[in-house]
Amino acid sequence: MTSRSVIRQQIRLTRQQLSSAEQQTAAKKLVSQITNLPQFNTSQHIALYLTNDGELDTSLLIQTLWQLHKTVYIPVLHPFTAGYLVFVRYEPTSPLQTNKFGIKQPLLACQNIIPVAELDLIFTPLVAFDSQGNRLGMGGGFYDRTLAQLPADYRSRFVGLAHSCQQVSALPIASWDIPLQTIVTPDKIWRFK
Repeated sequence: MTSRSVIRQQIRLTRQQLSSAEQQTAAKKLVSQITNLPQFNTSQHIALYLTNDGELDTSLLIQTLWQLHKTVYIPVLHPFTAGYLVFVRYEPTSPLQTNKFGIKQPLLACQNIIPVAELDLIFTPLVAFDSQGNRLGMGGGFYDRTLAQLPADYRSRFVGLAHSCQQVSALPIASWDIPLQTIVTPDKIWRFK
C-alpha cells in the first residue's frame, strides 16, 4: 500500500491543479449538497474551515450559512495546548491573522470560543478519503486529537469535505485516525457506518 506521505503529496498536487472554474463549480455544488444533509436544518452552531492549499472552497457555503442565520465557527490553533484546536465564532467583520502554517484564522477572543461538544456540525478538511470513511489529513493530527475527546456518539456530527478527485481506493490508517460517517463531495454524499 502507498505510504501516507506519498498519498498526501499526490492528492494535494491533484487538487491544486483544479482550475478556478472547477473550484467555483465545486463550491456551488457543495452548498447544494450540504443544505440537503438531514442534520443541516436542525444545526445552528456549525464549524467550518477557511480554504487553503486547493481545498474545496468553503467561502460560498459560509456566506450561505450567514444568510440562513447559522453561527459559523473556524478552528484556531490552541494557544496553550500544542496540537489542539479551539473553535472561534466567525462573522463577516471578524479580523483574520495568518497562523504558523500560513492558514488564515480569526483572532482569538475568549468570548467567541465555543466548547467543541456544543457544535452541532463539524465540517473537516481532508487530503484524501477512501470508501470506508477513512480520512487522511495534512499530517499534524489537530482534528484527530481535538475530536478524540468527544464521545463516540458525537461522531455522527463530523462531516468531511473533499473534491471527488481526493478519493483513493484505500488509505493506510493509524490507531489515532477517526473515521468519518459522512463525507461530502460536490457530486455525492458518502455515508459510512
